[in-house]
Amino acid sequence: MGLTVAEKCIQNSIVYGDMTKRGSRIGIHAHQTLGHDLNAIMTFLALNQLGIDHVKTELSVQYMDHNMIQADYKNADDHRFLQEMTAKYGVVCARPGSGICHQLHLEHFGIPGKTLIGGDSHTPCQGGLGMFAVGVGGFDAAMAMAGEPLYIKMPYIINIHLTGHLPAKVSAKNVILEVLRRIDVKGGVGKVLEYSGPGVKTLNVAERSTITNMGAETGATTSIFPSDENTKAWMRAYHREEDWIPLSADEDAHYDEVMEINLNELEPLIALPSSPGKVVPVREVAGRKIDQVMLGSCTNTALNDMKSIANIMEGHTISDSVDAALYPSTRTVIAESIKRGYFNSIVDSGVRIFEPMCGGCNGCGFAPQTKGVSIRTTPRNFPGRSGTKDDQVYLAAPETAAVSAITGEITDPRDVDIPEFSYELPDSFIEPSNLFYTPHYVDEVHYGPNLKPIPKFGKHDSVESGEVLLKLPDNITTDHICPAGALYLPIRSNIPEISKHSFMTIDLTFPDRAKAAEGGVLVAGENYGQGSSREQAAIIPRFLGIKAILAKDFARLHLANLVNWGVVPLTFKSDDDYQAIDQGDTLTVKLDEMQAGQDVTVINETKGATFTVSSPLSTEDIETVKWGGRLNQMRNRSDSHVTA
Repeated sequence: MGLTVAEKCIQNSIVYGDMTKRGSRIGIHAHQTLGHDLNAIMTFLALNQLGIDHVKTELSVQYMDHNMIQADYKNADDHRFLQEMTAKYGVVCARPGSGICHQLHLEHFGIPGKTLIGGDSHTPCQGGLGMFAVGVGGFDAAMAMAGEPLYIKMPYIINIHLTGHLPAKVSAKNVILEVLRRIDVKGGVGKVLEYSGPGVKTLNVAERSTITNMGAETGATTSIFPSDENTKAWMRAYHREEDWIPLSADEDAHYDEVMEINLNELEPLIALPSSPGKVVPVREVAGRKIDQVMLGSCTNTALNDMKSIANIMEGHTISDSVDAALYPSTRTVIAESIKRGYFNSIVDSGVRIFEPMCGGCNGCGFAPQTKGVSIRTTPRNFPGRSGTKDDQVYLAAPETAAVSAITGEITDPRDVDIPEFSYELPDSFIEPSNLFYTPHYVDEVHYGPNLKPIPKFGKHDSVESGEVLLKLPDNITTDHICPAGALYLPIRSNIPEISKHSFMTIDLTFPDRAKAAEGGVLVAGENYGQGSSREQAAIIPRFLGIKAILAKDFARLHLANLVNWGVVPLTFKSDDDYQAIDQGDTLTVKLDEMQAGQDVTVINETKGATFTVSSPLSTEDIETVKWGGRLNQMRNRSDSHVTA
């Protein structure tokens, strides 16, 4: 039987397990790793404890694109720390302001057929080039840089078969919005979304990366396109044609599911507040007054997006009732846009211009007003992520966002007279100088006062008891657990400080109650921990004494982080058991029963009831959790080598 594109990539990096067995444990080796300034602090703190003197990958790259607002010393200290750590370990380091990590990596380093492990949930962006790109937490990124395998479940592979051609005013963002409309925010869990069909040839690499980037919102392990002549043209334009290889699925490749999308039939779509999966046609909500428009982010400011926005803005002015801003993706995109006059059209319309960074997407700048209605081209609209607690954020393609900025209300771009345009990939992109630091030797690494050591945690007892401190609904995100925003991102690696704000959008009393109770238990619904790769969302509950989390199920990436930091994840066997628990109940969990495939007894001491839950973990991961986390486990192995 032939292989899919994803299977060919996995075959190129697998070091443990059997990739023919879907759902089984496999280990893959990273050819490349990627990190950014928000999560990589924890990566390098962990890496410093592994006893290596140089990274053991073909390439590791560090970017500075998240914590760019230097309101005080914290972010500047972190950037100096990362610049020095990368020099110490042989990691390529981008200068602050060079661009957003995903687009920069796509431009300069991504290689078809290789495996990339990145400390950010939107790492699958590189699937637009034909890479097998998986987002992880900072600790797993450190392990990959140290040459250790990443262990995942062999994913099921879904073929998204594209036919036709996108109509005018319907860009590639609408493809992934259509996928989300069909499968929602957990329909991709345990799966790879692999694109095929004649429609693929109509999409350039930037358009493909928009689709694979936001595929993370389905919960998928990753998303991937084949590497074809369009990929070759992209790499040639960035002076990297020698890295190109053709890569496609074999004719007799087997897929576990098939989804058909006729690009001809797509229309402008929009995700309603406050979930990327609440997708409807734009015309269903057209006419809603808006306050703000954000153009940009890792998902939607390649050069083709800039041309589309400029084409709409040419000769128009932003509505007086709207505040609009643009976050370009990289300095290359800025240079090319200036060269072609796109910037003039956008600036003249009244759009504010920010430096190329993540910025408003994660609440680091450009937060909307109180109860503000904001249309964004970003990949996420979780509650409060914008920096405003009661925000109302919609997600849409650049055409919808730009037209709506002019009209002052949600508008289908097909209902406005916009001249059509075509886009052709340049034969050669401008190559700005000084995007990356020159490699150099450092004899000292500076630790700023905000940078605190990784907390040390003990092993779990065989039986754990605690109060249910929070009973949570479905789709709790990492933003709920560990907030985004300009006030909180600079303290993300200061666990004692950031823990004071955990679950702040749900219950401001939680941190104090957890401390007073000396820990407890969390109970949650489906898809607990969806969203970003931030492992602080696992470390914070552990720091506050949370002994176990009982949920209907867990998001893949967050589940891995819980294991790494020794938080016990258990899954309900029935909805009735979940419904029978109230916040304030005391639960006793018999952790000595926790084995792969075995039930674990839980006693509700308050209600006098007993029920069983199960573990979603492998035998190896259960061992890690019982140790109290992977660092504990490694400290107790004299050779510091983690085996499968």
